[in-house]
Amino acid sequence: MRALLGGVAIGALLAGAGMYYFGPGLPTAGDGDIAEYFTEGSVQPIDGTASGDGTASSDGEPSVESAERFLANAEDEIREFGEFGARTAWVQNNFITYDTNWLLERMSTQSTEMSVRLATETAQYADVDLPETMERKMTMLRAGITLPAPADSAAAARLSELTTRMGTAYSAGLMEIDGEEVDHNELENIMRTSRDPEFLSHVWDGWRRAYDPDQMSTDYAEMVEIANQGAQDLGFDNLAQMWLSNYDMPADEMEAEVERLWGQVEPLYEQLHCHVRSNLNELYGDEVQPADGPIRADLLGNMWAQSWASLSDVASVGDSGPAYSLDDLLVQADYDQHQMVETAEGFFTSLGLEELPETFWERSLIVQPRDRQVACHASAWNMDYEDDLRIKMCTRVNGDDFVTVHHELGHNFYQRAYNDQDVIFQTGAHDGFHEAIGDFIALSVTPEYLVQIGLLDEADMPDASADLSLLMDTALDKIAFLPFAVMMDQWRWQVMRGEITPEEYNAQWWELRESYQGIVPPTERPGDAFDPGSKYHIANNVPYLRYFLSFIMQFQFHEAACEMAGWEGPLHRCSIYGNEEVGARFNAMMEMGASQPWPDALEAFTGTREMDGSAIISYFQPLMTYLEEENADRDCGW
Repeated sequence: MRALLGGVAIGALLAGAGMYYFGPGLPTAGDGDIAEYFTEGSVQPIDGTASGDGTASSDGEPSVESAERFLANAEDEIREFGEFGARTAWVQNNFITYDTNWLLERMSTQSTEMSVRLATETAQYADVDLPETMERKMTMLRAGITLPAPADSAAAARLSELTTRMGTAYSAGLMEIDGEEVDHNELENIMRTSRDPEFLSHVWDGWRRAYDPDQMSTDYAEMVEIANQGAQDLGFDNLAQMWLSNYDMPADEMEAEVERLWGQVEPLYEQLHCHVRSNLNELYGDEVQPADGPIRADLLGNMWAQSWASLSDVASVGDSGPAYSLDDLLVQADYDQHQMVETAEGFFTSLGLEELPETFWERSLIVQPRDRQVACHASAWNMDYEDDLRIKMCTRVNGDDFVTVHHELGHNFYQRAYNDQDVIFQTGAHDGFHEAIGDFIALSVTPEYLVQIGLLDEADMPDASADLSLLMDTALDKIAFLPFAVMMDQWRWQVMRGEITPEEYNAQWWELRESYQGIVPPTERPGDAFDPGSKYHIANNVPYLRYFLSFIMQFQFHEAACEMAGWEGPLHRCSIYGNEEVGARFNAMMEMGASQPWPDALEAFTGTREMDGSAIISYFQPLMTYLEEENADRDCGW
């Protein structure tokens, strides 16, 4: 997943790490002196903003009127600091130096201080009967902090120390291979490309020793203790309840909703697991991968077994491969990086949406510069809560980046659609929406779409014989991911609630992985192992539920849009390119931002108020039918 600054539900910037887009949430310095934002200690409110001292105001008892002033002042402060923060982060991402890293670290610290202070101040209005919109804003300010610091400044400093050490340990972890120190990026590449089971086991285990797991486990336990106290200071039972309170329903109901959605798609995952396990058994033999039971985690082409996309050669289906190469089509059409982005913009304008502003083209980073170090991770940015929209992407002319550009612009068009909302509401309806919208658009990059834009000749349109291969490639990426995304936060919720103790961290991690994913470690795990820390989102405290929800909803959006467009063929062949009716309803949903409960936003586009995994089954139905036939004589499950 593409990384981003994390933290707080203050605009899109602070909506959380790991998202595909970067929005403001650290607002503008305006014409003021930049130095005022880098003073020692807590961020001070700008003139006329939130009080900053834990009191409602000088007006006496908290009331609807004082709450209204508090929110207005808070949004002014968020906007003011947010644009400044977004521009600071943009400079650091585009000019990575010691000094820009220093600026980003200082800005991030101050943004956290501001968000915790504002969240704490909402407690003054807990007993005030507020209008629905105001109550919604209070909830978003209070519940949107990923790791709340307690009021005790020493505890807050300790929390920062722990999280920084864990993140640094992950980033700096190295493993020696053939006399050379290898970082996790190269180790991940080895996991994708090697088919040597002994070497894969060695690399898999080596990474889980590289980041000092014993120290990270100790730090993680202390971090949970401090953050739980911070959550309790804000009125929650624990941090798990706080995380789950961001979905317009009680926390326990949201957790049950996740299990319901997983139950809808689990049968497809079981069929995929059965097929892949059989092929791995055929490749490696019974001693490496038995024909039944769980799959050895290191054989699945990914350091965490979260995506199996690199196994397309091992898990191939049917008698026909894809009829064309999108890489080749782009090269033959003499595309360059800017034309890739222009074509993606054309998808959105074909839906009746307005072109991106001229500043998008002036200020985006589309081609990797040769004269400096930049963060090439693809991301979409909104700098000012209005229309300073950009992407940052070291674009390559190939099929993967062609799809990615469509995805990233989905975030930009969403950001612009809701820019008339109040600042606190300028984000997705919940944290899965932004991800789902980007991926929903990317699902329309079909052969039909390629014909419509002139990249593929109609005479070369592949017939249904190629569809199974295409669907398998998609399933290895998206369906394999679903149980991993569920269990990641299941483990954390149980840790935060005290249901899993530090002594049980690793054992319970693997119990959940086997239960949900049907995988097991390739080696006996030592007593000091902390395998959860092998994943960026654990070491850096990035909530993961958003990704599961986005994978469910992108197919739900796609199915609804195709029905709207009158599509009658297979769902995986549908593209909504050029359909302005779909575009109008799509934009109406995006314009809502987070101003209404997410079921209202979902209903505005799909006509239903429930997230629903059945669209995934519809999309992959041809593959499901094929796998059920292929697996008929196999002992599926684990």
